[in-house]
Amino acid sequence: MALMPKILRWGPYDDLRGWLRSLIIALTGATFLAYAGAFGSNRASPPVRFAYWFGLMIAGWLWGAFVSRLIFGRVGQPQQLWLRVAASSLALSIPFTVVVAFASRVAWGSRFNRLPDIVELAAQVTVVSAAMIAINVLVVRRTGAATPASSEPPKFLDRLPLKLRGAEVWAVEAEDHYLRLHTSKGQDLILMRLADAVAELEGIEGAQVHRSWWIARDAITDARRGDGRATLTLKDGAEVPVSRTYAGQLRQRGWI
Repeated sequence: MALMPKILRWGPYDDLRGWLRSLIIALTGATFLAYAGAFGSNRASPPVRFAYWFGLMIAGWLWGAFVSRLIFGRVGQPQQLWLRVAASSLALSIPFTVVVAFASRVAWGSRFNRLPDIVELAAQVTVVSAAMIAINVLVVRRTGAATPASSEPPKFLDRLPLKLRGAEVWAVEAEDHYLRLHTSKGQDLILMRLADAVAELEGIEGAQVHRSWWIARDAITDARRGDGRATLTLKDGAEVPVSRTYAGQLRQRGWI
């Protein structure tokens, strides 16, 4: 039964809040499963049951951090978020089934000698893994500033000036009451609030990185850190500062 503490990167040493958040989710899950006596654990005494679930969930939390780095931080496929969740669940549960089988044998003498028993155990581990990963995904998506990729054309593209129609949107920069659009066909200004633009940019994989900047993931050509700050370079040569407010989220996603 495993938990992925970060969604897009090896996060425990990059973002303490994300590390603690995922640990709280893991311990909450352990408490619920132990109290309910889930998956046959009710045959053990309460102390053994709680030790069993807390041990497994913490081990799964650490293993999940490694898996999340492989699936979300390094591997470009699958592209769709929920396919990545499924891939992570399998990557977590297949080897972790062995850990659960050993823990179950130590805790209350369960043996998994028959193939149906092994398949059933693997299915249970996968279900719990998928549930915990999904909770983390939903929490990160709810609190993050990123706009995920989508097959639907973003509403924001309808606002592009005629000379920029059909261009790739690389970045949106706030300038007073206007937005400067950085695109593959050049730049131009439109009258709009950045917050409204970010909402309409859903469909392009990107994120707000500063109170004055939203950028597309594919527009980044270089990322560097210095003096405690990060700077992203775009395809048009623009250098975009990353504020501390958004730095943790970008590290989670492997941008910096």
